[in-house]
Amino acid sequence: MTTSPAATEQRKRQLRSVFGGSVGNLVEWYDWYTYSAFAIYFAHSFFPEGNQTAKLLNVAAIFAVGFLVRPIGGWVMGRYADRRGRKAALTLSVLLMCAGSLLIAVTPGYATIGIAAPTLLVIARILQGFSVGGEYGTSATYMSEIASKESRGFYSGILYVTLVMGQLLALAVLLLLQFVFLTAEQLDAWGWRIPFFIGAIAALVALWLRRNLAETESFSEGQKIHRKEAGHVRVLLQHPRETLTVIGLTMGGTLFFYVFTNYMQKFLVNTVGLTKGESTLVSAGSLFVFMLLQPLMGALSDRIGRRPMLIAFGIMALVGTLPLLSALENTHSAWMAFALVMTGLFISSFYSSISAVVKAELFPVEIRALGVGLPYAIAVSLFGGTAEYIALWLKNIGHESLFYWYVTGCVFISLLVYIFMAETQKTSKI
Repeated sequence: MTTSPAATEQRKRQLRSVFGGSVGNLVEWYDWYTYSAFAIYFAHSFFPEGNQTAKLLNVAAIFAVGFLVRPIGGWVMGRYADRRGRKAALTLSVLLMCAGSLLIAVTPGYATIGIAAPTLLVIARILQGFSVGGEYGTSATYMSEIASKESRGFYSGILYVTLVMGQLLALAVLLLLQFVFLTAEQLDAWGWRIPFFIGAIAALVALWLRRNLAETESFSEGQKIHRKEAGHVRVLLQHPRETLTVIGLTMGGTLFFYVFTNYMQKFLVNTVGLTKGESTLVSAGSLFVFMLLQPLMGALSDRIGRRPMLIAFGIMALVGTLPLLSALENTHSAWMAFALVMTGLFISSFYSSISAVVKAELFPVEIRALGVGLPYAIAVSLFGGTAEYIALWLKNIGHESLFYWYVTGCVFISLLVYIFMAETQKTSKI
C-alpha cells in the first residue's frame, strides 16, 4: 500500500509539531530543574548563615514558593490556551521561563546586596512557577490532541521523556562543571550561574521553534462551537468529579516522583552521606534509564489501559516507599543507592508515563488545558512543591522517618482514586 501525498504531509506536520512542542517542554523543565540541581552550590550565596541543612531549608522554601504560584499559572495560562490557542500559550510560557532563569543568573549574592538577593530569587522563582504552571497543562493538552487515539499513551510518554531530559541536561551541565571545567571552589563561587545563562539562551531558541507550531485541529474545531464557553472557570466547575480526580490521582504520584527525582540528590548528600559528585552520578544514571522507560510504558497503556497502570503504581508505591527510603538511609554504597533509586523510579514510571494523557482525556476541548493545568498545579503545589521542605524540616528536628510515612499516606489516597475512577481510554473526551 502506498501513502497519499496528503497523508504524508499531515504526518510531517505532526512530527514537526511534536518536535517543536517537545523541545520547548525540554527547555522549560531544564530551567525549572536547574534550580534544584544547583541548590547545594548556590545556597550559601543567597543564605550565608547556618548549617548545611538550614541553608538547604531556605532554598527549599523558595522552591516551594515557585510551586505555590503554579496554580495561578495553571489558571491564567490554561484559560489563555483554551481561548487563544495552545500555540500562543506555549510560546508565552517559555518566554516567562527565560526571564526567570536570566534573573537568577545575574542576581548578586547576599554579601553584596543583602536581603535583596533572596528577594530577587523569590521573584525569579515566581516567574518560573507561573510559567511551568501553565506549561504542563498546555503541553499535555497539545500532545494529546495531535496524537491519534491509538497512540496517545505513547505520546504522553514522549512528553515525560522531554521533562526528564530537561532534568538530565541540568545534571549533565552540573557533571561537566564538576569534573571537567571548574574546581569545587569555582563552582561554589560563581560557576553555578552558568547553567542559568544556558537556560535563558535555550529558552530563546525554544521560543523561536514554538512560534512556528501548528495549532491543533481539536482546538480549531472546538472554537467554532464553544468559543464563548472556552476557558471559563464556571464551565470547569460543571465537571467537579473530573477536577477532583486530577487532584487525587496527582497527589501520590507527583509526591513519589519528586522524592525520587528532585529531592533525591539532596537526600543522597545530606542523609546517605555520598559526595556531591556521587549523588549527581546516581541521580543522572537512574534518571536516564527512567527516561527510556516512559514511551514504553505509555505504549503499554495503549494496549492494556490507563487504569491498570495507575493501580499497579499505587500498590507498588504503597508497599515500597518505606523499605526503599529506609534502605537508602542506611546504605553508604553509590551502586546500592543507584539500585534503590532506580527501583523507585521504575515504580514511578507506571504513573508518570501516562499522567498527562489521563488528565487530558477527562475534559472536553473548551476547558481541556484549564482542566488539566489548574487542578494538577494545585496538587503539585501542595504535595510536590512542599516535599523537600517537609523532608528537610523533619530531618532538622530529628524525625526524618516520618516523611516516609507521609509519602506512603498520600500514595494510599491516590490508590483509592485509581481503583474507583473510570478507564479514561474508553471514556476519553478527546
